[in-house]
Amino acid sequence: MTLKLDINPIKAWLPHIDNPLLIAGPCSLESEKQALDTAGLLAKDKRVFVYRGGVWKPRTRPGSFEGVGSIGLSWLQKVKEETGLPVGTEVANAQHTEEALKAGLDVIWIGARSTASPFVVQEIADVLKGSSAVVMIKNPVNPDVQLWMGAIERVHQAGIRNIVAIHRGFTPFRETKYRNYPNWKTVIELRRTMPNLPIICDPSHIAGKREYLFEISQKAFDMGMEGLMLESHIDPSCAMSDAAQQVTPADLGKILDKLVIRYESADNPDFENRLDMLRNRIDAIDSELLEMLSSRVEIVKEIGAYKRDNNVTALQINRWTQLMENRVNLGKKLDLDETFVKILFQLIHEDSVRMQTEIMDEEK
Repeated sequence: MTLKLDINPIKAWLPHIDNPLLIAGPCSLESEKQALDTAGLLAKDKRVFVYRGGVWKPRTRPGSFEGVGSIGLSWLQKVKEETGLPVGTEVANAQHTEEALKAGLDVIWIGARSTASPFVVQEIADVLKGSSAVVMIKNPVNPDVQLWMGAIERVHQAGIRNIVAIHRGFTPFRETKYRNYPNWKTVIELRRTMPNLPIICDPSHIAGKREYLFEISQKAFDMGMEGLMLESHIDPSCAMSDAAQQVTPADLGKILDKLVIRYESADNPDFENRLDMLRNRIDAIDSELLEMLSSRVEIVKEIGAYKRDNNVTALQINRWTQLMENRVNLGKKLDLDETFVKILFQLIHEDSVRMQTEIMDEEK
């Protein structure tokens, strides 16, 4: 299903933009001086289009720094006055939203924890009615694309047309070098279902460590995302929140210098012709794969009926183990990724077992 909402492109509310959208600033505003000093340096880099600064910081457990509160809004106003940059902050509830709008902030975003609650999102959306603010919506903490879409729809139903989705990763379900698991396929699904929705990436919260910021930022551009939100602090070593994932404005500039910006298409007829030819080959191979899978299904059904007639279980664990080992080893010889092969054949074999159990449950 494709859902085409009436959503403005980024250039509609940021007409002077000539590069991917870059939002930068501290994880948390800690003092007026820190806010202004950081902003002053970031404003010198013309690739930065919006200044961010956390005012209210939802923390997992009490006792840690939870933001300076409403006074930080006046610091953001001063940043805008002194640098000319649009400014924004995260809101976690309706009261935050009211205060941010009253302070004249240009951009607000709904954080991952808030996106996970339809009740909270609806309360925020009710406050937003009649506003011209840019509203960004981070993915929920779990990879639930329907929940993410629901939050976007609620904001859209409030009359907001300047909407941007932010991919900030998901709570990891296994060991990973990143703070939050990227799970890029969820972003692909959101792009497929909402094709005109601008999507940017928050590498800081995916990474958790500054040494991974470049690789995640480049991956975001490789995936066709329209911008980045990166945390930058005048002195990350003394930051009061998420110090390990913040960089100085100077180091942010170095990251940006290395990034290669990708585009959806190229103004090169030879490139398009070559790409079409390669895509046609992919299409032909995909057709062959589906035909082979269809043939496999017919054999699976035969096996299911044969097992049923001989009162043998559908799942043969030794066969499962042997199959997985053989397929992984063959995949290695063919230079295929081991994880990919495991996931692929787990899906295939699980569906084979499903079909066989259905055949066994049929009445003769």
